[in-house]
Amino acid sequence: MISSDRPSQRLILEAGRADRQYWRDLWRYRELFFILAWRDVAVRYKQTVIGLAWAFVRPFITMVVFTIVFGKLAKLPTEGAAPYAVLVFAGLLPWTLASSILSDASGSVLTNSQLVSKVYFPRIIIPFATVMVGLVDFCVSLVILAGVMLWYGVVPDWHILMLPFFVALAVAVAIGPALWAAAVVVKYRDFRFVIPFVVQIGLYVSPVGFSAKVVPQEWQLLYSINPMVGVIDGFRWAILGGDSPLYLPGFAVSLLVTAFMLWLGIRTFRRTERGFADLI
Repeated sequence: MISSDRPSQRLILEAGRADRQYWRDLWRYRELFFILAWRDVAVRYKQTVIGLAWAFVRPFITMVVFTIVFGKLAKLPTEGAAPYAVLVFAGLLPWTLASSILSDASGSVLTNSQLVSKVYFPRIIIPFATVMVGLVDFCVSLVILAGVMLWYGVVPDWHILMLPFFVALAVAVAIGPALWAAAVVVKYRDFRFVIPFVVQIGLYVSPVGFSAKVVPQEWQLLYSINPMVGVIDGFRWAILGGDSPLYLPGFAVSLLVTAFMLWLGIRTFRRTERGFADLI
């Protein structure tokens, strides 16, 4: 007969304990985050004809179209002596990153409904894992930007060291609304059809194919309520330096709007995630 002197383990349920440990659980479930992120990247390019090259083709074609339409036909001004193609691509990179995160993360909880309904883990891991797909595409697009800058002889200065900060800001701009949308989509399924429309409209109201300097001075502060204005201006400032000065009052407005949207997204997601398993 085998006996054990180990004390029996007891599970203690305490009101509010799960909420206090929620953010600690994110670290405990970090392996799940990497598994989901790797799966999303693999699924994106699995069984495609040209695979990862799509990350080259889409932004390059968009850059060419915007350069012709806005630079050649509309003859909109560039910033300083910067070539218009570099101006466009410097705005296209953060926009593509943010729109990709918003599109993928907003429907991620619904896409992973079987996982949500069976096991416990912090549900916020799911939309955060989709960020990695956008970052992979972004890194590939950086290679195109380097080639375009080399072609036109554009050499960045010390401002380029600030580029990682603006990458993080682009992620923050997208993940806030994405978390809010992910929570809403679980309850109202038809809301997922609104996201592509919002992304399409956002492409034209954000200064992607043109410089934000074309907006009249008296409207620039109001225009900066769109947080992508500050992100795109920051990217261009980091890449073009003195040719693209940063409008600090507008950038401050974009930071405030981004912080509010991030707070609202996390708060809405946390308040509704307990009911995800029942709604799905």
